[in-house]
Amino acid sequence: MFKIQTLNTIAVAGLNLFPREYYEIASDIKNPNAILVRSHAMHEMTIPASTQVVGRAGAGLNNIPVAALTKRGIPVLNTPGANANAVRELVMAGMLLASRNIPQALNYVTSLATNNNLEQMIEQHKKQFVGFELLGKTLGVIGLGNVGVRVANAAMSFGMKVIGYDPSITVNHAWMLSSEVKKARSIDDLVMEADFITFHVPLMPATKHLLNAARFNLMKKGIVLLNFSRMGIIDEEALVDALNEDKVHIYVTDFPTEILRNHPRVISLPHLGASTKEAEENCAMMLANQIREFLENGSITNAANFPSLSVPTLSTPARLAIVNANIPNMVAQISAKLAAARLNIVSLLNQSREDIAYTVIDLALPINQETLDEIAKIAGILQLRVMTHHQTQ
Repeated sequence: MFKIQTLNTIAVAGLNLFPREYYEIASDIKNPNAILVRSHAMHEMTIPASTQVVGRAGAGLNNIPVAALTKRGIPVLNTPGANANAVRELVMAGMLLASRNIPQALNYVTSLATNNNLEQMIEQHKKQFVGFELLGKTLGVIGLGNVGVRVANAAMSFGMKVIGYDPSITVNHAWMLSSEVKKARSIDDLVMEADFITFHVPLMPATKHLLNAARFNLMKKGIVLLNFSRMGIIDEEALVDALNEDKVHIYVTDFPTEILRNHPRVISLPHLGASTKEAEENCAMMLANQIREFLENGSITNAANFPSLSVPTLSTPARLAIVNANIPNMVAQISAKLAAARLNIVSLLNQSREDIAYTVIDLALPINQETLDEIAKIAGILQLRVMTHHQTQ
């Protein structure tokens, strides 16, 4: 029986993919094999020794101690692309909210007192909410991953010009991107050309305050900024100055902060990017399938800290899944221990990524605890488990 701990509410459509005859799922459960999370902060959490995998129903991993888990040999899986359409739609909505002054107009109408001359008042005052169209404007997209590519292509369908920047764009995303999207040579070049800028990059030291005072000085006056990426991408003190100086027309963000949430030129949303029924279900179902494949067969898909490895469905008496330091002679030492126990290897798959190596070995016969203990003693072994048709040791 596998035990799954949920730290947040996970969509039922995903949880239903775990067969209850093999899986026990609860928010409060002892000795979990897997932990499922959305936004729960795990950095201060004591993660049980029984944990074999952590899964994030979403893309960002800022709430998960990935480095610490890697040292323990625990893969961290996420679901890139599962909520990309939801975020894309909200980014496009954000551009329309900003360009047509919709929040201000809505607040004006709801603030009016009961009046028999309502229609006349609206006609007299609506000119203060005159906006501008997206057609012909230039959108700068920083980060051309699952979301950024979709936003760029959607903006093209609105008749916008699009300029993109991502020095690490994948081949798959490059194929998805419209050929009409102009490639920026640098962020500075993009900033100088754009009427709108949207960010779709993870928060890391290289992207913290990606937009700073120096880059605000390069922008056109009246630019619209959209941040549905991460808090910290933009230097907020510099942003406040740019808003007050009319350099930035509107800032639309999914990450409210005290310094900005009441600013008249800021549209703050309560982290709604992936908050659609469809996105939550997509993330949960994608994650459930990945967790099952890992626990039942040893496959690793969409791990932030491990190599990808696709393994056939378990069909032998025993399968070993071994996580070890990526150093020479590890596979040879493991094979020697198996040979000493007179266990024949049916198949062996091995992949590595940076400091981590992952090996899956199918055996012709069951393996005893004594042999497992001998393998576990090898210096550099981080995790060792046995799969035997829905059972784990």
